[in-house]
Parts: sequence; C-alpha cells; structure tokens
Amino acid sequence: MKKTIQLLFGLTALSLISVANPTPPKSKEVTYKVDTQQSKLIWTGKKVTGEHTGLAPISSGSLLLTGGKLKSGSFEVNLKALTVTDLTDADKNAKLVGHLKNDDFFAVEKYPTARFVITSVTQTGIGKYDVEGKLTIKGITNEIKFPAQFKTENNRLTATANVTVDRTKYGINYGSKSFFETIGDKAIYDDFSLDITLVAISSSAVASR
Repeated sequence: MKKTIQLLFGLTALSLISVANPTPPKSKEVTYKVDTQQSKLIWTGKKVTGEHTGLAPISSGSLLLTGGKLKSGSFEVNLKALTVTDLTDADKNAKLVGHLKNDDFFAVEKYPTARFVITSVTQTGIGKYDVEGKLTIKGITNEIKFPAQFKTENNRLTATANVTVDRTKYGINYGSKSFFETIGDKAIYDDFSLDITLVAISSSAVASR
C-alpha cells in the first residue's frame, strides 16, 4: 500500500511538472506566393543631365513566414519586358528600351531574368527587417543588404523596399565615369534604384481559389 501511494505521488508530481513545462508548440510556417499582377518594381537610373524611370515586371516569387515572421524568400524579374515610363515620345522611348535590353546594359536575350534570394533576415521592429541576399543580374551574383517593411492582413502579405544597386558590379559599365573618365556630361551614374512592392497571397488561400 505504501509503495502504491508513493507511486501515485510520483506520477502526480510528473504530471504537474509536464503541465508547468509544456512542450513548446512548433512555429507555424506559411508560404506566400507572389501575385505578379499586383506586385511592382520601379527602376530609376540617373545621369549627369537627368534621369529615367520605368518598370520591370516581377514574374514569380514566394516568401516564407515562420511564427508570423519573415524567414526566407525569393523572386524573379522579367527583364525582357522592361519598360520606360518617363519618355512620351514613342521613338525616343523605343530607342532607350532597345538600348537597355542590348549588350551595353542587361543583354536580355542571353539573360532574360534577374533573381533575388534572401539569405538572412534580422527583425528591427514591428514589420521591419534588415534583409540580406544574393542578387543575380547578367549571370553575376553579389550580396546586397537593405531595409524592408512587411505587413500581413488576412491571407495577404505586402512587402516594400527601396534598393540601391551598383550596376558596375554586374558588368554593366556603359557610360560609367568609373571606367570612362573623359565621358563628361554624358556620364551615367553607377547606382540605380529599385522601388519594390511585393504582394503575396498565402498558399492556402491560393489553393482555395
């Protein structure tokens, strides 16, 4: 009888310990698929005498959240569909688009897409992150880092970021003073900016459509 009471006491103690120290639940992972129709990438390139802006469509991508926090992700950009939005003259517009697509710049026939893959994420605030990753343009990959903001609402995620890229690191040297010192006011600055808005839908919501 005494042994039985001791055994029951021991089992009760173990159960109380288990209740007090439950196994932590596994953080829920949710994959969000990029909605290419709602997502947007605006590029801006500057030169001594002005600047040009345009669009480059995001063709695919996904983001993974664990426990509601950004974990990883990637997206691709269709450079063959690159456009210029600031030139209203049709001939000038077509000329610039053609130049950007040829070998002086993005060589889109050989390298039709650019790709970014997240390698590291550090949360800096509510919905704010420092994002590090690998950007590939013209087959050349470099590490880049930038701040980004993420907002989730129901099954929808919106991510925004402004990224500065040094084109010369990707073999795009045309019009660069870094390589052609005597180019004068025809120089094009090495850095161009990307204003990125990714809109993504959770995989469960996509499957139910």
